[in-house]
Amino acid sequence: MSKLEQTLCQLLEKGESVVLATILSQVGSTPRTAGTKMLICSDGKSIGTIGGGLVEAEVIKAGAEIFETTYAQVRTFDLTVAGTADSIDAICGGRLKVLIERIEANPTNLQIFQSLLTSLKKGKKSLLVAALEEEGKPLKQVSRCLIMDDGSLQGDFVLPASLSETLMKKYLRERMPVVLTLENRRFLVEPTFVPGTVYIFGAGHVSQKLAVLTRMIDFRTVVLDDREEFANRERFRDADEVKVFTDFEEAFSDLEIDHDSYVVIVTRGHRHDKTVLVNSLGTKAGYIGMIGSKRKRAAVYRALLDQGFTSQDLNRVHSPIGLSIDAETPEEIAVSIAAELIAARAAAKQ
Repeated sequence: MSKLEQTLCQLLEKGESVVLATILSQVGSTPRTAGTKMLICSDGKSIGTIGGGLVEAEVIKAGAEIFETTYAQVRTFDLTVAGTADSIDAICGGRLKVLIERIEANPTNLQIFQSLLTSLKKGKKSLLVAALEEEGKPLKQVSRCLIMDDGSLQGDFVLPASLSETLMKKYLRERMPVVLTLENRRFLVEPTFVPGTVYIFGAGHVSQKLAVLTRMIDFRTVVLDDREEFANRERFRDADEVKVFTDFEEAFSDLEIDHDSYVVIVTRGHRHDKTVLVNSLGTKAGYIGMIGSKRKRAAVYRALLDQGFTSQDLNRVHSPIGLSIDAETPEEIAVSIAAELIAARAAAKQ
């Protein structure tokens, strides 16, 4: 679940309106990509980031104006040419288009974003559609609707059923937002981001540190172990789920592991690591990583080859797990694993 959307709902529940900045598009090298969001509160505090630096400072300044006027703005920030009104002296050398709007604390907006959070919790995709300005007219207010995965709509404007169906078919599985012109009006269509799930097998010291990091970098995090004294809420407050089972053989029975799943094998012993690895290779997991030395890896791989697994199967496994940074402490090992997970997620987007 996105922390930013969760914070937005909390503010709306308190009756606090907020300014939302969304990168609509980017060209060239920019700090963040299309779809990145930031909240600006009435006291000037910002939540999230669209890249920092002078661009972000300008957006925060514009946010203060929008609190007064309530008029939305679409601003272009040119990081390539100096001297224009919206040019920024920065080293990136790209161009950003940013929508800056006030989200009123009203029942409609609260319902839309609460429904969005609910769908994210359930791992369901949806489309957030924002109606922007009509062609040739200034942008005043942005109205929204949420198209759920079952085709139902919520929001303050209604799309024809045929158009909703077309948008769902074309954009539901996309990763980036798109701005469309339909019937002389522009629409921002945003596929909601459903985070990939990291399954951490083993609830030891490394797992405890890693679970904090994976939640911070927007992975849904599930910790699994056969020891309740280790796998519990007291030790894993940040995890989305903590599962305890009788033995590692049965751990996969109720898991839905797909291409957007990341399996981290850090159990307390080689035998359990091997058991989890065998089961992992029978899934469509997008990432499988196993802790241990190269010597341990060789022994486990030999055993799996004897069981009928192929070299192609074993090529799916990242072992020793984590980026090679000479990590030693549980904290350092957790950082190396988290970095490798980020790299794997980014590679999957290509």
